[in-house]
This record gives sequence, structure tokens and C-alpha cells, in this order.
Amino acid sequence: MVKRFLLSAALAAALSPLALADELVCPDLTSIAQVNACPTDEELRHTYHGYCGDDSNAYGKKTDVCVRYEDYRHLKNVARWESADGRFDGYLSCDLPEATWRSEKPTDILLAMQGKIAKVVCRYPNNITLTYRTRDNCTVADAKACASDPAACRATCRPADGG
Repeated sequence: MVKRFLLSAALAAALSPLALADELVCPDLTSIAQVNACPTDEELRHTYHGYCGDDSNAYGKKTDVCVRYEDYRHLKNVARWESADGRFDGYLSCDLPEATWRSEKPTDILLAMQGKIAKVVCRYPNNITLTYRTRDNCTVADAKACASDPAACRATCRPADGG
């Protein structure tokens, strides 16, 4: 009886990191939701003048987006969207009609590090990216397969302490 308990405990301990593994799949764009509204043209012009009105920004070559309002608008006319489960998010252009991207499938998945934060990045046509951020250790299943099979756009994340 004691041996069986010890064997069960050892097996549970060995499998616990597997049970804690988080399987991630690039989100389906048909189910993502807009979190905040697109900025109005008035808001964009106001922030443009506030940010780019400082000569040290516009003429000190600290930012190229201040040269023309259209460049600034292209960069800032975005809204935050997130996956149905809230795990992935990204900023999509408000100039891009939903009908042109809602049915798109992921074309690429990659893993990037930003300090101690792992970012699982799913890329789609039309420069759309959705990102999952975590302190866990993540691996991408098969990045090359993702290009031809959207179902292969997967990653696994495990707690950084191993379980």
C-alpha cells in the first residue's frame, strides 16, 4: 500500500510540469474583439500637435512621424483588439476595413524575448500581429509548418520554475 502511494506520488510529480504546460494556438480573427474605440480625427490632430509640436521632436530627428501628419496618423490610428479568451492582443489599423482581414489565417508564429518576458507573436496578412506575453518558458512547435498550415501555429509555455 505504501509502495503504491509512493509510486503514485512520484508519477504525479513527474507529470505535473506536463499538466501545467499551456498550449497556445494563434487566435482565429473571426472571434477577436475590439477593446477600445478608434481615435477620432480631432483626437489624432490634437495628439499630433502635442507630440510633434515640440521642435526638439520634429526637427531634432527624434521621430520621423512628425514630418507629416499622414505618417503620424498611419502610426497612431489604431485600436486594441484581443482574442476571445483575452490572452492575445494587438493593435489593428482603424483604416483597414474588417471585411479585408476577418477571414485571414495566421502565416507565421515566432517567439521573442523582451527582458524576462516571452512574447508569442502570431502574424497575419495586412501587417496584423497578435501577441501573448508571459514569464513562462515558451517554445514554438513548428514555425515553418505554420506558413502552410494555420493549425500548426502553436506554442507551448511552461512555468519558468519547471513546475
